[in-house]
Amino acid sequence: MASPEFPLDRRELMAGLGAAALAPMWPVASRAQARSALALQAKPDSVALRPNAPVTPIWLLQGPELRFKRGETLDIAFGNELPVPAVLNWHGIDGVQAAEPLTARPPLGGGGKETLQLSLRHAGTFLCDLTLLGDGQPRPSQARALIVQESEAVAVDRDVVLLIEDWRVKPDGTAMAPGTDPGDTMPVHTINGQTSFDLSARTNDRVRLRIISGCQRSVIAVKLEGIEVRVMAIDSQPSAPFQARNGALVLAPGGRADVFIDVTMPAGTSTPILLHDGKEARPVGKIIVSGEPPIRPAPLPPAPPLPSNGLPERLDLKNATRVDLPLGGPPGDWVTPASFTAAAPPAFRVKGDRTVVLALTNRAAIATIFHLHGHHFRLLDRLDDGWKPFWLDTLAIEPGQTQRIAFAAEHAGRYLIESVATDWAAPRLVRWYAVE
Repeated sequence: MASPEFPLDRRELMAGLGAAALAPMWPVASRAQARSALALQAKPDSVALRPNAPVTPIWLLQGPELRFKRGETLDIAFGNELPVPAVLNWHGIDGVQAAEPLTARPPLGGGGKETLQLSLRHAGTFLCDLTLLGDGQPRPSQARALIVQESEAVAVDRDVVLLIEDWRVKPDGTAMAPGTDPGDTMPVHTINGQTSFDLSARTNDRVRLRIISGCQRSVIAVKLEGIEVRVMAIDSQPSAPFQARNGALVLAPGGRADVFIDVTMPAGTSTPILLHDGKEARPVGKIIVSGEPPIRPAPLPPAPPLPSNGLPERLDLKNATRVDLPLGGPPGDWVTPASFTAAAPPAFRVKGDRTVVLALTNRAAIATIFHLHGHHFRLLDRLDDGWKPFWLDTLAIEPGQTQRIAFAAEHAGRYLIESVATDWAAPRLVRWYAVE
């Protein structure tokens, strides 16, 4: 049953995704090129998924906080301390062919080490995880947020990450990786690795919430009760600011949304953070207004759009390369990441600087998630006569539905395409495309 405070069923959840999908200030970052050394290790760990119960063994991508400035280059040393191969999967990083999983970076065996460089040309909210090879493994893995701050000042008092992940926990307390039958497991969601998350703020604080779905298969909605939620960016790219309807955001697995909220409630009050997984809504945290005096006499005026990352303002749809790309149904050319080989023919090839229009038809019996590596895309209107005012790299498509997307093929290289149905047991599938 849907919560009376947050009435929503699975169909409404998916429809919302189609519609949306969507004091002290942060200092100006230097535009000078900088390099940062970053060490990451895939290793066994544990997380508390049940109150008053032993921790659950998982696999973790361990390292320092991943918060950098636009224009930096990361020199990454990656070590795999797991008993299985692993590969870093970056969500939202455009055009870095050398870091692309599988097409440029083969899986790293247990005990192996490698180095790579990652150029942070765009500011935004990104995600790094081990999910590409995660299906059917002995343990599920935890994701990491990657934050790249704008070069320009952004008028917010707080900058907070909310990384939401879903788990399937067995009666004995162990957790099951996706890609297998969940059986009698219990679904559990965490925020920043905790079963509940409380955020403290002062009256008239402006908070930037970077809401990330690290979920494996579930489309989710997040609602902030009694607060106006202003969407500023989606999937790492600035959008034309707009108010989230009823304060709710719908995110596909791997999706991200940056929102600004102004905390206008009186001191000593609180409001819940609700999560809806298509079946029911439940509180997963709250925003608590501290007893301190207001941070300023009145709320800040509406924020201007975030600075552009330089994606093209227009797309040439008339002369675009057009490709039909069915999802779901018999695997056909789609393969599991473990079976991937770059010797297989690509889904399509395109000359650089061309516009590409993909017709994505979901032939599966349930909603399917599409994720494009290497480039962000526009979701086209039904008549291909325009597009939604935001960029995406991830899209959920209802069964039997066709969605058309367009992107400018700016970055030469070989990049992955991911597809997975919204069922815990469904396999993750991949193909690749080439920009020449």
